[in-house]
Amino acid sequence: MSPEVRSFLRTVLAALATGALLSCSGDFETCEPVDAATLAAMPERLSDTGLFADASMTVLAGDVKAFAPQFPLWTDGATKRRWIRLPPGQRIDTSDMDAWQFPQGTRLWKEFTRDGVRVETRLLEKAGPHPEDWRAVAYVWLPDQRDAVAAPSGMRDAGGTPHDVPSASDCFGCHGGTRSRVLGFSAIQLSYAASEDLLDLEDLIASDLLTQPPPSRFTVPGNDVERAALGYLHANCGHCHNQQRPESEGPRCYAPENALDFRLQVGRLGSPGETPAYRSGDSDAFNPGHPDSSRMIKRISKRQTGWSMPLLGTEVVDAEAVALLRRWISEMKRD
Repeated sequence: MSPEVRSFLRTVLAALATGALLSCSGDFETCEPVDAATLAAMPERLSDTGLFADASMTVLAGDVKAFAPQFPLWTDGATKRRWIRLPPGQRIDTSDMDAWQFPQGTRLWKEFTRDGVRVETRLLEKAGPHPEDWRAVAYVWLPDQRDAVAAPSGMRDAGGTPHDVPSASDCFGCHGGTRSRVLGFSAIQLSYAASEDLLDLEDLIASDLLTQPPPSRFTVPGNDVERAALGYLHANCGHCHNQQRPESEGPRCYAPENALDFRLQVGRLGSPGETPAYRSGDSDAFNPGHPDSSRMIKRISKRQTGWSMPLLGTEVVDAEAVALLRRWISEMKRD
């Protein structure tokens, strides 16, 4: 083990001793711990995950492709880059267009840069043949940026920034909320004309990477405000607030018990009123025409532990999203 890695691990252990690492609490905020064997199977260093072609940590491996969801997840203004690697000769099972199933060996990475500092890169890997056979860990970048080291317990204020790295168990607070377990690489998220250096749905169709390719892209309904609002709720709220969450034998792990459903579905895109968000939102949650008394607006407009929304991955209010959703509710018509 190199001196810089030993120094990094001492920092992690010191944070653990002082309670500075991330933890979960509350009646539905406790995620099932990741067993030691699963963590041991993950590479210790990011350089060993297959993301980069060489030790420079800048050139992608030839079988790794970049992508970006059309509706991004808010993480306190962090800049992100995302990549995927599918096993050679394998395709994504798209028999359920709302819950893609990925072949064993699929890897997805997401890199976070905060305040100009590259702080972490997360790895999500399909480790077995079953839908739930995923494992995840975050790699925290060393101060010299030459590599990143696995941090299964997470870390607060990584790289001297306000950015908090989640624990391995917390990863499935979001990813465990859908049958696919993959959030940003999906039919709806890739249904747009991405730049040439990014994969989109049409690229996957043209490359014969989907078992049942759709005839064309899917379009989120409504005017510009409605589409943006529905997309924001899908990306930032739908992994918790949806009625198709897979069963779990462990703790509830960020599974709110209510009827709200913000996850878009390809078969319910005929009009804004057909979407789950419109169908499940009661008058108290939205209060159409009256954003000041909307329960949703109140909860996204401040940060209060265990009460504010989104609950995970953010400590800073997304002011642009608040303005967008206020306008959406102001223009929303009562049935």
